[in-house]
Amino acid sequence: MATYYSEEHEWITVEGDVATLGITQHAADQLGEVVFVEQREAGEEFEKGGEIGVIESVKAASEIYAPLDGEVVEVNETLADNPGALNESPEGDAWIYKIKISDASQLEDLMDLDGYKALIG
Repeated sequence: MATYYSEEHEWITVEGDVATLGITQHAADQLGEVVFVEQREAGEEFEKGGEIGVIESVKAASEIYAPLDGEVVEVNETLADNPGALNESPEGDAWIYKIKISDASQLEDLMDLDGYKALIG
């Protein structure tokens, strides 16, 4: 199991050809209190860089961008009833999607934890 990070402050943990995607603690801190999460449906396909959802906080709305090509296989339904979970456990229970990876070579474009820590300073 390996975890990668995007410049859009998302984390992605890969197990085989399925990955769990969420936002980082840094992103959650920047957003402030999350009040709504708009999510795609299971079965929807997307391309790297495409918008795959929106997180709304009391401060602003922020798009979620796909860090790689894939298909949504599971949506974290908890976030519909409790969007604030993203503030409490963004890198744990409050994941956003489980996705089937279409092109594993795209993981090479993402950062490891050290690279992400350097990005956020």
